Formats: sequence, C-alpha cells, structure tokens
Amino acid sequence: MQESSGVPDVFDPRIYAAGIPHDRFRALRDRAPVAWQEEAGILGWPAGSGFWAVTRHADVVRALKDSRTYSSCLGATQIRDPDPADLPFIRRMMLNQDPPEHGRLRRLVSRAFTPGRIERFGATARERARQLLAGAIDAGGEVDLVRAVTDDYALLNLTDLLGVPPSDRGLLHTWTERVIAYQDPDEPPVLDAEGRPVNPRSPAMLAEMFGYAQELAAHKRERPADDIMSVLATSELADAELEMFFFLLTVAGNDTVRSAAPGGLLALAEHPGEQRRLWSGEVDIDTAVDELLRVHPPVLSFRRTAATDTELAGQAMRRGDKVVVFHASANHDERVFPDPHRLDLGRTPNPHVSFGDGPHVCLGAHFARLQLRVLHEEVRRACPGGLELTGPPRRLVSNFINGIKSLPVRLREPSAPRA
Repeated sequence: MQESSGVPDVFDPRIYAAGIPHDRFRALRDRAPVAWQEEAGILGWPAGSGFWAVTRHADVVRALKDSRTYSSCLGATQIRDPDPADLPFIRRMMLNQDPPEHGRLRRLVSRAFTPGRIERFGATARERARQLLAGAIDAGGEVDLVRAVTDDYALLNLTDLLGVPPSDRGLLHTWTERVIAYQDPDEPPVLDAEGRPVNPRSPAMLAEMFGYAQELAAHKRERPADDIMSVLATSELADAELEMFFFLLTVAGNDTVRSAAPGGLLALAEHPGEQRRLWSGEVDIDTAVDELLRVHPPVLSFRRTAATDTELAGQAMRRGDKVVVFHASANHDERVFPDPHRLDLGRTPNPHVSFGDGPHVCLGAHFARLQLRVLHEEVRRACPGGLELTGPPRRLVSNFINGIKSLPVRLREPSAPRA
C-alpha cells in the first residue's frame, strides 16, 4: 500500500512477478477508479513524478479513444519519463504519435499487413508449431513450454513475416530482451558512466538495431520478397521512420505473441474443465482465444499524458499529468464482464482491451490472433490427453509486459495416463 494515501500500489514492477494483482485492481475500481500513484525509485531507476492509474473498463476505453485529451506524443507511452533530450527521437515512433501524424504512418504500414499475406503465413506457423511440439514430446513430454515451444514460435513467425534471414534471428531476440525485460533482475542493466541505468529506448541503445534495419532495407530493395520489410523498404517512409517501424514490429510483434501464448496455455492448464471443453470442440477456437487474451493480456498498461486540464471518473487532472490505463484491470471489470475471474472459453460478448482501443489499437492484432489460434489447435492435436502443470510458472518482473519466463508442463499424448 502507498502509505501516504492508503491507495494500493500498482506501479512497483516486482508486484507482477506473482501475477496480476487482482485484489489491488478491484480495490481501485471500487473505491478510486482514477487514483494517484507514487512513482518510487525502484531497481536502480530514479523516482518519477507520479501518475493517475485508470482501472475501470469504461474509463480505459475513453482515454484510449480520446487522443486529443490523452496524448501519446507529449510524454510518450512508457510510465517512466524519458530523458528530455531523447523525447524528440522517441516521438518518431508511431506508437508515440497522435493523429494526424499517427494516421499517416499507420496507413503506410497497414498496406503491408494485407489479409492475404498474413494468411499465407498461417501455413508456415502451423508447420512450425507442429515441429516444436513434436520436439517437446520427443524430449519426454515434460518441458519448459516457454523454452521448448512458445519463445521460438513467436520469434520465428515474426522473422518470417519481416523477412529476416535465419542467421540473424538471434539478434532480434537479444534486442527484444533488452527493451522488454529491463525491469527484471535477471536481465543485467546497461549503466551509464555515472552508474545509472540507461533507457533501453534511447538512441544509444537502439543504434545497433537501427543500423541493421537500414542494411536489411537496402538488401530488400535489391532482392524484394513477400515480406513486410520489402514493402516498407520501397515505401515513402523516411529512413528514421523505417528504423522506428523496424523497432516497433520487432519488439511489439514478437512480445505480443511471446507473452500471450504461454499465458493462454497456463490458463488452460489451471482450468482443466475449460481445457476439456476446448479439446472436445465444445467451444469455438476463436472465441476461446479472445477469452484467453482477456484473462492474460500481453500488455499490462500504457501511458498517456493529459493534453489539457480535464476530468475522468470525477477526478480532476492537470495538463501534463501522466495518465496510465491498466488493460489488466479493465479486462476484469465486474461492470462489463460477469464473473470476471472465471475462465469461460465460450464468453461472448467479450470486449476486452488486450489489443488496446481507439487510434492506437494493435496493428498486428489479426496476425497475433492467427498465431494463437494455430498454436492452440496444434497443442490440442499433439497432446489430446491434456496439458498439465508440473511446477509454478516464473513471471517477468514488469509493470508493462505480462510475460512468463518459464512454464513447466507435461504434454499428454492419447496413451498417457493421468497421474
């Protein structure tokens, strides 16, 4: 609890190592749906100015849709304030822009995410899922599903879509870890000359990735293929815009599925009755995927900045205040989802906000859903005897990404008896 106000703390990244803090979010939704949060110095990072935590579904949707009032550009979209010197650089990314600039870039890139291109990758994703699951079963069926299946599944699908050569795929994993896991003690921090941690989104930390993006784009102009980078390399994007898109697609494109896939499988393992409903075909696979996304959103929160003095849920805010929407809380709001902590793979309607809402709704949501649907179908096919936990999962220390670092399971083939 935050001692000064008695308001539950939902900022500290260490809280999320034990899972989504549902009790804290419910207390906020019920008593203070827009609540001030202190931003203490934690894990080597300095204290910040504090922010408003938005936890009810209706208020989260309102903030996400109203980009004039709640800006993605003024202070970017991470809770921690970037170095003021880095802010112009960070604003080059579509994620950190407001309309109309955001719309121009989104239209350019959306041309690459054609339904036909994405569906063609479906067959490749299915074959990859089969190979990874077969390897896990051949290894004895008791595996860390993250290491054996889901990490590679997400990364290799993304590199196929982008058109990254197989020999370079490890680079994307390294860069993603650096950006996503920077709050986690297992990821050694990069320190500056004064011993302070360096923002992983700063120009210095992204120079290597950006240099690679330009080399890959030059290669695609000479030898275009049916991939996203070939489209972007021959588009009207400026060099700096192309670099930022490569960063965004690499990190967001990888980690959305990388987080959602093991999270959904964990939910199935924890709810054997719902798992049996899915395995038997009683529930539609697409409906089930959306429910698994609701209970385990890949992104926990996103920051906006108040562009003007305003009011949300009766709470006055000043221009420049940080406003953080919590997807994980909105997805469990009792005002929208009956019995929200019950996994119901047949739940409909299901207006979760796991892919956001408004102008910044996830550009790759269709691609992510496709991968998740294929993976769940192939898990069902490969181990009809069920999916069973053999130990507790290990979660990422982060107040941004709802990551799972380890998921020990037993994959049961038809002949495997239940313990």
